[in-house]
Amino acid sequence: MSVPAPAPPPLANSPRRWWALAALTLSVLIIALDGTVITVALPTLSGELGADSAQLQWINGGYLLALSVAMLPVGLLGDRYGHKRVLIGGIALFGLASLAGTQAGSPGQLIAVRTVLGLAAAMIMPVSMAVLPRVFGPAELPKAIGAWTAATAVGMPVGPLVGGWLLNHFWWGSVFLFNVPVVVLALIACVWLLPADRARERGPAVPFDTVGTGLSAVGITALVYGTILVPDDGWGSPRVLGGVVGGALVLAVFAWWQQRCPHPLVDTRLFADPRFRWGTLIAVFVNFALMGIMFVVPQYLQEVLGHDALGTGLRILPLIGGLMAAATLGETLVPRLGTRVVVAAGLLVFAAGTLVGAATGTGDGYAYAALWLTMTGFGFGLAVVPATSLVMASLPAQASGRGTSLLETVQQVGGVLGVAGLGSLLSAGYLAGLSTGGLSRQDADAARDSVSGAGAVAARLRDRDLTASAHHAFVHGMSLALLVCAGIALAGAVLAALFLPARGGRTGAGDAVPAAREVATSPAEHGQSLA
Repeated sequence: MSVPAPAPPPLANSPRRWWALAALTLSVLIIALDGTVITVALPTLSGELGADSAQLQWINGGYLLALSVAMLPVGLLGDRYGHKRVLIGGIALFGLASLAGTQAGSPGQLIAVRTVLGLAAAMIMPVSMAVLPRVFGPAELPKAIGAWTAATAVGMPVGPLVGGWLLNHFWWGSVFLFNVPVVVLALIACVWLLPADRARERGPAVPFDTVGTGLSAVGITALVYGTILVPDDGWGSPRVLGGVVGGALVLAVFAWWQQRCPHPLVDTRLFADPRFRWGTLIAVFVNFALMGIMFVVPQYLQEVLGHDALGTGLRILPLIGGLMAAATLGETLVPRLGTRVVVAAGLLVFAAGTLVGAATGTGDGYAYAALWLTMTGFGFGLAVVPATSLVMASLPAQASGRGTSLLETVQQVGGVLGVAGLGSLLSAGYLAGLSTGGLSRQDADAARDSVSGAGAVAARLRDRDLTASAHHAFVHGMSLALLVCAGIALAGAVLAALFLPARGGRTGAGDAVPAAREVATSPAEHGQSLA
């Protein structure tokens, strides 16, 4: 039986589609900002609220855990009840939690607020991506994905910049209050501009996969929790090993259950489509490397080159510029060369950029950093935008929320592992290259703790040799981390060249992948979307 062609997006030919894209990018931009804006406020919160180091860790960790754990069930809820409804609910919850954050009077209350903010972010991230095909047709979807991706990327370096400015001029609650007007604007724009959720033919009530939800929550929580502890405890810590290994085992049970559950939380049949399987894997590879770079580079710009928070944020913009240029160029290249060639080429450029960065010397200035940051951003955009478009093209309309949630969840976990793994490698390289001879034990411990600690000791003692040693050691550690990023990108390029479909449309297995087609249970559901 032939499958009817999907209905065109409601806004495909309307100028409103670009305003709708602005609303969606605004919603994810505020999440990206909030994910990092709190980092510069931690010392202030420690003094104002009396938070100890463990509580400070969970002000960040609670947000990250809630975001990672909630995305999978949220995608299913979006498919069932409407993507626009869930998105608007998430934006509203984000605004209310931000208001509550300004009134927090204790570390425990602030941890609770940050956890709710993570839950709200989980309602926004995957669902906003799932809405994109309801606004843009196939020809313009890559451009929309590029803008959406750029919004999430630009928020990471800009967050500390905004946070630092706010703390310099206002009280600590301003880092939460800042969210509120942006949330109100995003809420109004999404309500007004996004297409309404479509009513769907209702069949028999389908039970919710509570077992799968519980297993995924426990597994992701344990894995992310163990990874969060790495900077303080090290990879050999029983808590880290217990969390990472235990989480991996629980997630293996979760995967087994999804194969056997009649109505699973994650439709594992999506992996039968090589577009989804390899596009997701490559996106995870790139996100792992990029998150590690975003962890390392701000420290290099601030501690080695000596720029303040504002200058550091501005000097990361070449990476974003490269991403946007690649997203624009990719629109032209993909139809001509095919997704396989463009993604593999992007990963090679990404690898080249990180290799150039790995050759950084302590005497190199910002111009050299701007060169390899631009190359890295360009390669990232050239790879991740077509790969994401490939994944989106593989998703049945009525399961797009589950598909994007799965993509965002594995990317989120990959990013967490990237920061922990590459951060540990940076630390090991730094310690191996640092010379603390002649220092007291207390000063040596402070210098070994971080490059900023070494800088403080060197400034107090007026020890230029310690400054030079710390800078050399940090650049050595950064080079090791960037070499690993280059290796990951090269491995991704090989996988893309070998396994990605040449084109982003149908696969060679037929006119559509049967597993994906089975997600719709009746002919009337084909081409029907919830949002």
